[in-house]
Amino acid sequence: MKERYANSIRLGAFTVLLGAVSGAVIWTFLRLFGLGSGLLWEVTPELTGIRWIPVIICTAGGLAAGLIHKKYGLYPEELQTILVKLKRDKHYDYKSLPVILICAFIPLVLGASVGPEAGLTGIIAGLCYWTGDNVRYARQHAREYSQIGAAVTLAGLFHIPLFGIFAVEEPVQGEENSGVSIPGTSKLILYGLSTAAALLTMKGLGFVLGAAGEGFPSFGYTEPLAADYVLLLLYIPAGLLLFIFFECAEKITSSAAERIPVIARETLCGLCIGIMALLVPAVLFSGEEQMAQLPAVFMRYAPPALAGVCLLKIAMTAFCIRFGLKGGHFFPLIYGCSCMGFALASLVFGSAAGITDSAALGGHAVFAAAAVTGAALGAQLKKPLAVSVLLLLCFPLKYVMWLFLAAVIGSSLSIRIQMKIRRQSGKKPSLKE
Repeated sequence: MKERYANSIRLGAFTVLLGAVSGAVIWTFLRLFGLGSGLLWEVTPELTGIRWIPVIICTAGGLAAGLIHKKYGLYPEELQTILVKLKRDKHYDYKSLPVILICAFIPLVLGASVGPEAGLTGIIAGLCYWTGDNVRYARQHAREYSQIGAAVTLAGLFHIPLFGIFAVEEPVQGEENSGVSIPGTSKLILYGLSTAAALLTMKGLGFVLGAAGEGFPSFGYTEPLAADYVLLLLYIPAGLLLFIFFECAEKITSSAAERIPVIARETLCGLCIGIMALLVPAVLFSGEEQMAQLPAVFMRYAPPALAGVCLLKIAMTAFCIRFGLKGGHFFPLIYGCSCMGFALASLVFGSAAGITDSAALGGHAVFAAAAVTGAALGAQLKKPLAVSVLLLLCFPLKYVMWLFLAAVIGSSLSIRIQMKIRRQSGKKPSLKE
Protein backbone atom coordinates (compact mmCIF):
# COMPACT_ATOMS: atom_id res chain seq x y z
CA MET A 1 0.00 0.00 0.00
CA LYS A 2 2.82 2.41 0.89
CA GLU A 3 4.56 1.60 -2.37
CA ARG A 4 1.35 2.36 -4.26
CA TYR A 5 1.00 5.75 -2.60
CA ALA A 6 4.66 6.48 -3.19
CA ASN A 7 4.26 5.70 -6.90
CA SER A 8 1.19 7.93 -7.10
CA ILE A 9 3.07 10.78 -5.47
CA ARG A 10 6.04 10.34 -7.82
CA LEU A 11 3.70 10.23 -10.83
CA GLY A 12 1.91 13.38 -9.72
CA ALA A 13 5.18 15.19 -9.02
CA PHE A 14 6.60 14.22 -12.39
CA THR A 15 3.41 15.40 -14.08
CA VAL A 16 3.63 18.76 -12.33
CA LEU A 17 7.26 19.05 -13.46
CA LEU A 18 6.18 18.22 -17.03
CA GLY A 19 3.56 20.96 -16.89
CA ALA A 20 6.03 23.50 -15.53
CA VAL A 21 8.58 22.70 -18.24
CA SER A 22 5.88 22.86 -20.92
CA GLY A 23 4.73 26.23 -19.61
CA ALA A 24 8.29 27.54 -19.63
CA VAL A 25 8.85 26.32 -23.21
CA ILE A 26 5.60 27.91 -24.41
CA TRP A 27 6.32 31.23 -22.69
CA THR A 28 9.91 31.34 -23.97
CA PHE A 29 8.86 30.50 -27.51
CA LEU A 30 6.13 33.16 -27.58
CA ARG A 31 8.42 35.71 -25.96
CA LEU A 32 11.14 35.13 -28.55
CA PHE A 33 8.54 35.34 -31.29
CA GLY A 34 7.36 38.70 -29.97
CA LEU A 35 10.92 40.04 -29.81
CA GLY A 36 11.79 38.67 -33.25
CA SER A 37 8.70 40.01 -34.99
CA GLY A 38 9.20 43.40 -33.35
CA LEU A 39 12.78 43.50 -34.62
CA LEU A 40 11.84 42.53 -38.17
CA TRP A 41 8.60 44.46 -38.56
CA GLU A 42 9.18 47.58 -36.47
CA VAL A 43 12.85 48.24 -35.80
CA THR A 44 14.27 47.23 -39.21
CA PRO A 45 11.87 49.32 -41.37
CA GLU A 46 12.41 52.30 -39.09
CA LEU A 47 16.20 52.01 -39.26
CA THR A 48 16.37 51.44 -43.01
CA GLY A 49 13.59 53.81 -44.01
CA ILE A 50 12.70 51.41 -46.84
CA ARG A 51 8.95 50.87 -47.13
CA TRP A 52 9.26 47.62 -49.06
CA ILE A 53 11.86 46.06 -46.75
CA PRO A 54 9.31 43.33 -45.73
CA VAL A 55 9.58 41.93 -49.27
CA ILE A 56 13.34 41.44 -48.86
CA ILE A 57 13.06 40.08 -45.30
CA CYS A 58 10.25 37.63 -46.05
CA THR A 59 11.82 36.40 -49.28
CA ALA A 60 15.13 35.77 -47.50
CA GLY A 61 13.29 34.05 -44.65
CA GLY A 62 11.42 31.83 -47.09
CA LEU A 63 14.70 30.91 -48.76
CA ALA A 64 16.22 30.01 -45.36
CA ALA A 65 13.21 27.86 -44.48
CA GLY A 66 13.43 26.12 -47.85
CA LEU A 67 17.10 25.30 -47.35
CA ILE A 68 16.39 23.85 -43.89
CA HIS A 69 13.44 21.81 -45.14
CA LYS A 70 15.44 20.56 -48.10
CA LYS A 71 18.11 19.15 -45.80
CA TYR A 72 16.17 18.04 -42.71
CA GLY A 73 12.56 17.46 -43.78
CA LEU A 74 9.24 19.30 -43.79
CA TYR A 75 8.62 20.40 -40.20
CA PRO A 76 6.54 21.11 -38.20
CA GLU A 77 3.80 18.59 -38.85
CA GLU A 78 0.16 19.61 -38.70
CA LEU A 79 -1.55 19.41 -35.33
CA GLN A 80 -4.05 16.75 -36.36
CA THR A 81 -1.23 14.59 -37.74
CA ILE A 82 0.65 14.89 -34.44
CA LEU A 83 -2.41 13.91 -32.39
CA VAL A 84 -3.08 10.91 -34.66
CA LYS A 85 0.52 9.74 -34.31
CA LEU A 86 0.40 10.01 -30.53
CA LYS A 87 -2.67 7.79 -30.38
CA ARG A 88 -1.88 5.40 -33.24
CA ASP A 89 1.90 5.03 -33.13
CA LYS A 90 2.28 5.69 -29.39
CA HIS A 91 5.50 7.50 -30.24
CA TYR A 92 6.70 10.80 -31.67
CA ASP A 93 10.14 11.32 -33.18
CA TYR A 94 12.21 13.71 -31.07
CA LYS A 95 15.50 13.50 -32.95
CA SER A 96 14.60 16.56 -35.01
CA LEU A 97 13.46 18.77 -32.11
CA PRO A 98 15.94 21.61 -32.89
CA VAL A 99 14.78 21.60 -36.52
CA ILE A 100 11.12 21.58 -35.47
CA LEU A 101 11.79 24.53 -33.16
CA ILE A 102 13.48 26.59 -35.88
CA CYS A 103 10.92 25.65 -38.54
CA ALA A 104 8.04 26.54 -36.20
CA PHE A 105 9.65 29.88 -35.37
CA ILE A 106 10.53 31.18 -38.85
CA PRO A 107 6.98 31.33 -40.33
CA LEU A 108 5.60 33.13 -37.28
CA VAL A 109 8.30 35.80 -37.31
CA LEU A 110 7.92 36.29 -41.06
CA GLY A 111 4.21 37.00 -40.63
CA ALA A 112 2.85 33.84 -42.24
CA SER A 113 -0.88 33.37 -41.71
CA VAL A 114 -0.45 30.52 -39.22
CA GLY A 115 -0.56 29.96 -35.47
CA PRO A 116 2.02 28.46 -33.09
CA GLU A 117 0.01 25.47 -31.85
CA ALA A 118 1.24 22.84 -34.34
CA GLY A 119 4.94 23.48 -33.83
CA LEU A 120 4.74 23.79 -30.05
CA THR A 121 2.65 20.62 -29.71
CA GLY A 122 5.24 18.70 -31.73
CA ILE A 123 8.04 20.10 -29.57
CA ILE A 124 6.36 19.19 -26.27
CA ALA A 125 5.34 15.73 -27.54
CA GLY A 126 8.92 15.08 -28.64
CA LEU A 127 10.27 16.22 -25.27
CA CYS A 128 7.86 13.86 -23.50
CA TYR A 129 9.05 10.86 -25.51
CA TRP A 130 12.68 11.90 -25.07
CA THR A 131 12.02 11.87 -21.32
CA GLY A 132 10.40 8.45 -21.62
CA ASP A 133 13.43 7.05 -23.42
CA ASN A 134 16.04 8.63 -21.19
CA VAL A 135 14.50 8.74 -17.70
CA ARG A 136 13.98 5.23 -16.36
CA TYR A 137 11.01 6.08 -14.16
CA ALA A 138 9.17 7.88 -16.99
CA ARG A 139 9.64 5.10 -19.55
CA GLN A 140 6.49 3.18 -18.69
CA HIS A 141 4.38 6.36 -18.76
CA ALA A 142 5.80 7.90 -21.95
CA ARG A 143 2.54 7.63 -23.89
CA GLU A 144 0.49 9.22 -21.09
CA TYR A 145 3.04 11.98 -20.68
CA SER A 146 2.97 12.77 -24.40
CA GLN A 147 -0.81 13.05 -24.47
CA ILE A 148 -0.78 15.15 -21.30
CA GLY A 149 1.98 17.30 -22.82
CA ALA A 150 -0.06 17.88 -26.00
CA ALA A 151 -3.13 18.79 -23.94
CA VAL A 152 -1.11 21.12 -21.71
CA THR A 153 0.44 22.84 -24.74
CA LEU A 154 -2.97 23.60 -26.24
CA ALA A 155 -4.36 24.64 -22.86
CA GLY A 156 -1.39 26.94 -22.25
CA LEU A 157 -1.50 28.53 -25.69
CA PHE A 158 -5.23 29.20 -25.62
CA HIS A 159 -5.48 29.73 -21.83
CA ILE A 160 -8.40 27.27 -21.72
CA PRO A 161 -7.62 24.18 -19.62
CA LEU A 162 -10.53 22.08 -20.91
CA PHE A 163 -9.65 22.60 -24.56
CA GLY A 164 -6.45 20.61 -24.27
CA ILE A 165 -8.30 17.64 -22.74
CA PHE A 166 -11.09 17.63 -25.33
CA ALA A 167 -8.72 18.20 -28.26
CA VAL A 168 -6.66 15.15 -27.27
CA GLU A 169 -9.32 12.87 -25.80
CA GLU A 170 -12.51 13.62 -27.74
CA PRO A 171 -12.85 11.17 -30.67
CA VAL A 172 -13.35 12.52 -34.17
CA GLN A 173 -17.09 12.66 -34.85
CA GLY A 174 -18.17 10.11 -37.43
CA GLU A 175 -15.62 7.46 -36.51
CA GLU A 176 -16.66 4.11 -35.05
CA ASN A 177 -17.12 4.20 -31.27
CA SER A 178 -16.89 7.98 -31.37
CA GLY A 179 -19.18 8.62 -28.45
CA VAL A 180 -18.01 11.15 -25.89
CA SER A 181 -14.94 9.70 -24.17
CA ILE A 182 -14.15 11.01 -20.72
CA PRO A 183 -10.70 10.11 -19.32
CA GLY A 184 -10.53 8.24 -16.02
CA THR A 185 -10.38 10.12 -12.74
CA SER A 186 -6.65 9.55 -12.29
CA LYS A 187 -5.88 10.87 -15.77
CA LEU A 188 -8.11 13.91 -15.24
CA ILE A 189 -6.20 14.65 -12.05
CA LEU A 190 -2.91 14.40 -13.93
CA TYR A 191 -4.27 16.71 -16.65
CA GLY A 192 -5.35 19.18 -13.98
CA LEU A 193 -2.03 19.12 -12.12
CA SER A 194 0.03 19.50 -15.29
CA THR A 195 -2.15 22.23 -16.78
CA ALA A 196 -2.18 24.19 -13.52
CA ALA A 197 1.61 23.96 -13.34
CA ALA A 198 1.95 25.16 -16.93
CA LEU A 199 -0.41 28.10 -16.53
CA LEU A 200 1.15 29.13 -13.21
CA THR A 201 4.63 28.93 -14.72
CA MET A 202 3.58 31.10 -17.66
CA LYS A 203 1.86 33.53 -15.30
CA GLY A 204 4.90 33.69 -13.05
CA LEU A 205 7.32 34.26 -15.92
CA GLY A 206 4.99 36.90 -17.33
CA PHE A 207 4.80 38.67 -13.97
CA VAL A 208 8.58 38.72 -13.53
CA LEU A 209 9.77 39.19 -17.13
CA GLY A 210 6.73 40.52 -18.95
CA ALA A 211 3.85 38.93 -20.86
CA ALA A 212 4.77 36.61 -23.73
CA GLY A 213 1.91 37.90 -25.92
CA GLU A 214 -1.36 39.78 -25.85
CA GLY A 215 -3.58 36.77 -26.60
CA PHE A 216 -6.94 36.67 -28.34
CA PRO A 217 -9.53 39.31 -27.36
CA SER A 218 -12.65 38.46 -25.42
CA PHE A 219 -15.82 39.92 -26.94
CA GLY A 220 -18.50 41.35 -24.67
CA TYR A 221 -21.92 39.78 -24.29
CA THR A 222 -25.14 41.20 -25.75
CA GLU A 223 -28.46 39.40 -25.39
CA PRO A 224 -29.38 38.01 -28.83
CA LEU A 225 -32.75 38.89 -30.32
CA ALA A 226 -35.20 36.55 -32.04
CA ALA A 227 -33.81 37.70 -35.39
CA ASP A 228 -30.32 36.53 -34.39
CA TYR A 229 -31.60 33.02 -33.69
CA VAL A 230 -33.46 32.93 -37.01
CA LEU A 231 -30.28 34.00 -38.80
CA LEU A 232 -28.53 30.86 -37.60
CA LEU A 233 -30.09 29.43 -40.77
CA LEU A 234 -27.71 31.78 -42.62
CA TYR A 235 -24.70 31.77 -40.31
CA ILE A 236 -24.22 28.01 -39.96
CA PRO A 237 -24.32 27.29 -43.72
CA ALA A 238 -21.93 30.22 -44.20
CA GLY A 239 -19.49 28.59 -41.77
CA LEU A 240 -19.79 25.28 -43.61
CA LEU A 241 -19.09 27.03 -46.91
CA LEU A 242 -15.97 28.63 -45.40
CA PHE A 243 -14.78 25.16 -44.38
CA ILE A 244 -15.33 23.94 -47.95
CA PHE A 245 -13.47 26.99 -49.23
CA PHE A 246 -10.56 26.21 -46.90
CA GLU A 247 -10.49 22.58 -48.06
CA CYS A 248 -10.54 23.64 -51.73
CA ALA A 249 -7.81 26.22 -51.09
CA GLU A 250 -5.67 23.53 -49.44
CA LYS A 251 -6.15 21.12 -52.34
CA ILE A 252 -5.36 23.75 -54.97
CA THR A 253 -2.28 25.09 -53.18
CA SER A 254 -1.10 21.56 -52.36
CA SER A 255 -1.39 20.54 -56.00
CA ALA A 256 0.53 23.63 -57.08
CA ALA A 257 3.19 23.16 -54.40
CA GLU A 258 3.93 19.60 -55.52
CA ARG A 259 5.07 20.93 -58.89
CA ILE A 260 7.65 23.35 -57.43
CA PRO A 261 10.98 22.39 -55.79
CA VAL A 262 11.01 22.98 -52.06
CA ILE A 263 13.53 25.85 -52.01
CA ALA A 264 11.84 27.75 -54.84
CA ARG A 265 8.42 27.03 -53.34
CA GLU A 266 9.20 28.47 -49.92
CA THR A 267 11.11 31.42 -51.35
CA LEU A 268 8.01 32.19 -53.42
CA CYS A 269 5.86 31.87 -50.30
CA GLY A 270 8.08 34.37 -48.47
CA LEU A 271 7.89 36.76 -51.43
CA CYS A 272 4.08 36.59 -51.43
CA ILE A 273 3.97 37.28 -47.68
CA GLY A 274 6.17 40.34 -48.21
CA ILE A 275 3.91 41.62 -50.97
CA MET A 276 0.84 41.06 -48.82
CA ALA A 277 2.53 43.07 -46.06
CA LEU A 278 2.46 46.06 -48.41
CA LEU A 279 -0.98 45.49 -49.94
CA VAL A 280 -3.22 43.77 -47.35
CA PRO A 281 -1.39 43.52 -43.98
CA ALA A 282 -4.65 42.44 -42.29
CA VAL A 283 -4.19 38.90 -43.63
CA LEU A 284 -0.75 38.36 -42.09
CA PHE A 285 0.19 36.71 -38.79
CA SER A 286 -2.24 34.58 -36.79
CA GLY A 287 -4.91 37.28 -36.49
CA GLU A 288 -4.87 38.01 -32.75
CA GLU A 289 -4.05 41.71 -33.04
CA GLN A 290 -6.42 42.27 -35.98
CA MET A 291 -9.27 40.49 -34.20
CA ALA A 292 -8.83 42.69 -31.14
CA GLN A 293 -9.40 45.72 -33.38
CA LEU A 294 -12.35 44.22 -35.27
CA PRO A 295 -15.25 45.46 -33.06
CA ALA A 296 -13.90 49.02 -33.18
CA VAL A 297 -13.19 49.25 -36.91
CA PHE A 298 -15.64 46.93 -38.68
CA MET A 299 -18.22 49.68 -39.32
CA ARG A 300 -15.66 51.58 -41.38
CA TYR A 301 -15.75 48.86 -44.02
CA ALA A 302 -18.49 47.69 -46.35
CA PRO A 303 -19.66 44.09 -45.81
CA PRO A 304 -18.07 42.90 -49.10
CA ALA A 305 -14.70 44.26 -47.92
CA LEU A 306 -14.92 42.31 -44.64
CA ALA A 307 -15.98 39.18 -46.52
CA GLY A 308 -13.03 39.68 -48.86
CA VAL A 309 -10.61 39.87 -45.92
CA CYS A 310 -12.11 36.62 -44.61
CA LEU A 311 -11.65 34.74 -47.89
CA LEU A 312 -8.17 36.14 -48.47
CA LYS A 313 -7.15 35.25 -44.89
CA ILE A 314 -8.36 31.65 -45.30
CA ALA A 315 -6.69 31.32 -48.70
CA MET A 316 -3.47 32.79 -47.34
CA THR A 317 -3.49 30.31 -44.45
CA ALA A 318 -3.84 27.36 -46.84
CA PHE A 319 -1.15 28.84 -49.09
CA CYS A 320 1.38 29.31 -46.27
CA ILE A 321 0.82 25.81 -44.87
CA ARG A 322 1.02 24.01 -48.21
CA PHE A 323 3.92 26.08 -49.54
CA GLY A 324 6.08 25.21 -46.56
CA LEU A 325 5.86 28.09 -44.06
CA LYS A 326 3.79 25.87 -41.81
CA GLY A 327 1.98 26.22 -38.52
CA GLY A 328 -1.44 25.91 -36.94
CA HIS A 329 -4.70 27.05 -38.47
CA PHE A 330 -6.92 27.69 -35.42
CA PHE A 331 -6.02 31.33 -34.85
CA PRO A 332 -6.23 32.37 -38.53
CA LEU A 333 -9.55 30.56 -39.08
CA ILE A 334 -11.09 32.12 -35.98
CA TYR A 335 -10.14 35.57 -37.20
CA GLY A 336 -11.18 34.94 -40.80
CA CYS A 337 -14.54 33.43 -39.89
CA SER A 338 -15.20 36.24 -37.41
CA CYS A 339 -14.69 38.73 -40.24
CA MET A 340 -17.38 36.90 -42.22
CA GLY A 341 -19.72 36.93 -39.22
CA PHE A 342 -19.24 40.68 -38.83
CA ALA A 343 -19.79 41.12 -42.58
CA LEU A 344 -23.08 39.18 -42.55
CA ALA A 345 -24.37 41.02 -39.46
CA SER A 346 -23.43 44.36 -41.02
CA LEU A 347 -25.27 43.39 -44.20
CA VAL A 348 -28.44 42.20 -42.46
CA PHE A 349 -28.71 44.59 -39.52
CA GLY A 350 -26.75 47.53 -40.89
CA SER A 351 -27.35 47.86 -44.61
CA ALA A 352 -30.81 46.22 -44.61
CA ALA A 353 -32.24 47.17 -41.19
CA GLY A 354 -30.55 50.55 -40.98
CA ILE A 355 -28.85 50.13 -37.58
CA THR A 356 -26.00 52.63 -37.34
CA ASP A 357 -25.15 52.46 -33.65
CA SER A 358 -21.84 50.60 -33.36
CA ALA A 359 -22.66 49.08 -29.95
CA ALA A 360 -26.03 47.71 -31.09
CA LEU A 361 -24.66 46.40 -34.35
CA GLY A 362 -21.61 44.97 -32.58
CA GLY A 363 -23.81 42.73 -30.42
CA HIS A 364 -25.41 41.19 -33.51
CA ALA A 365 -21.97 40.88 -35.12
CA VAL A 366 -20.42 38.97 -32.21
CA PHE A 367 -23.27 36.44 -32.21
CA ALA A 368 -22.94 36.04 -35.97
CA ALA A 369 -19.18 35.59 -35.70
CA ALA A 370 -19.64 32.93 -33.00
CA ALA A 371 -22.09 30.92 -35.12
CA VAL A 372 -20.06 31.15 -38.34
CA THR A 373 -16.80 30.27 -36.59
CA GLY A 374 -18.38 27.43 -34.61
CA ALA A 375 -19.77 25.84 -37.76
CA ALA A 376 -16.53 26.24 -39.72
CA LEU A 377 -14.25 24.87 -37.00
CA GLY A 378 -16.73 22.11 -36.16
CA ALA A 379 -16.62 21.04 -39.80
CA GLN A 380 -12.83 21.20 -39.88
CA LEU A 381 -11.93 19.63 -36.52
CA LYS A 382 -15.00 17.35 -36.13
CA LYS A 383 -14.77 17.57 -32.36
CA PRO A 384 -17.77 19.71 -31.29
CA LEU A 385 -16.93 19.74 -27.58
CA ALA A 386 -13.34 20.82 -28.25
CA VAL A 387 -14.51 23.53 -30.66
CA SER A 388 -17.13 24.84 -28.22
CA VAL A 389 -14.56 25.12 -25.43
CA LEU A 390 -11.92 26.61 -27.73
CA LEU A 391 -14.19 29.41 -28.91
CA LEU A 392 -14.87 30.49 -25.34
CA LEU A 393 -11.39 31.98 -25.80
CA CYS A 394 -13.03 34.99 -27.43
CA PHE A 395 -16.82 34.55 -27.31
CA PRO A 396 -19.03 34.92 -24.21
CA LEU A 397 -19.76 31.89 -22.05
CA LYS A 398 -23.50 32.43 -22.54
CA TYR A 399 -23.05 31.59 -26.23
CA VAL A 400 -21.69 28.11 -25.47
CA MET A 401 -24.95 26.33 -26.37
CA TRP A 402 -25.05 28.04 -29.76
CA LEU A 403 -21.37 27.40 -30.34
CA PHE A 404 -21.93 23.72 -29.64
CA LEU A 405 -25.01 23.59 -31.88
CA ALA A 406 -23.14 25.24 -34.75
CA ALA A 407 -20.14 22.93 -34.26
CA VAL A 408 -22.31 19.79 -34.20
CA ILE A 409 -24.20 20.77 -37.35
CA GLY A 410 -21.03 21.84 -39.15
CA SER A 411 -19.27 18.62 -38.17
CA SER A 412 -22.17 16.35 -39.16
CA LEU A 413 -22.71 18.01 -42.53
CA SER A 414 -19.01 18.04 -43.38
CA ILE A 415 -18.74 14.32 -42.58
CA ARG A 416 -21.64 13.55 -44.90
CA ILE A 417 -20.13 15.65 -47.68
CA GLN A 418 -16.69 14.06 -47.31
CA MET A 419 -18.10 10.53 -47.16
CA LYS A 420 -20.07 11.15 -50.34
CA ILE A 421 -17.00 12.52 -52.11
CA ARG A 422 -14.91 9.61 -50.85
CA ARG A 423 -17.42 7.05 -52.11
CA GLN A 424 -17.53 8.70 -55.51
CA SER A 425 -13.74 8.90 -55.81
CA GLY A 426 -13.00 5.55 -54.16
CA LYS A 427 -10.26 7.15 -52.03
CA LYS A 428 -9.32 6.08 -48.52
CA PRO A 429 -9.20 8.67 -45.76
CA SER A 430 -5.87 10.39 -45.26
CA LEU A 431 -3.88 10.48 -42.03
CA LYS A 432 -5.23 13.94 -41.26
CA GLU A 433 -8.81 12.73 -41.63
